[in-house]
Amino acid sequence: MSQKIRCANADCRRLFSPNPRVKNQRYCDKQQCQRVRRRRWQRQKVKDDPQYRKDQKESQQCWIEQNQDYWRRYRNQHPECVIRNRLLQKERDQKRRSKNLAKMDSLKPNSYVKAGSYYLIPGTADLAKMYSLSLKYLLIPIA
Repeated sequence: MSQKIRCANADCRRLFSPNPRVKNQRYCDKQQCQRVRRRRWQRQKVKDDPQYRKDQKESQQCWIEQNQDYWRRYRNQHPECVIRNRLLQKERDQKRRSKNLAKMDSLKPNSYVKAGSYYLIPGTADLAKMYSLSLKYLLIPIA
């Protein structure tokens, strides 16, 4: 009897007996696990093999040219997906708008700076000078 090993698919992890004719078998025979194995192999192949990557890209371009109206047909046949996508896009847009992208250092309503008076004094090199400038700022956080 052969030694049992665990399936490499993180969602499966069941014990199985590897096929003695398959060297270094790491995945069980379940369809889902084989799909994961093939997907990982293809990702690695695309990453490592420039010719394979080029062939895949050409194949994809050819399919796109032959099926230019694919997404239009898909949206017509699946109106519930269109509605769901519009709702999710509204949420993404709202999140993006809520961020203050223009000013990276602007104070936010829940800032760690407390309300009060603060003095801004130049760095330590100017402390010995009698004419060093100190400014007083009053911070009022947004309610």
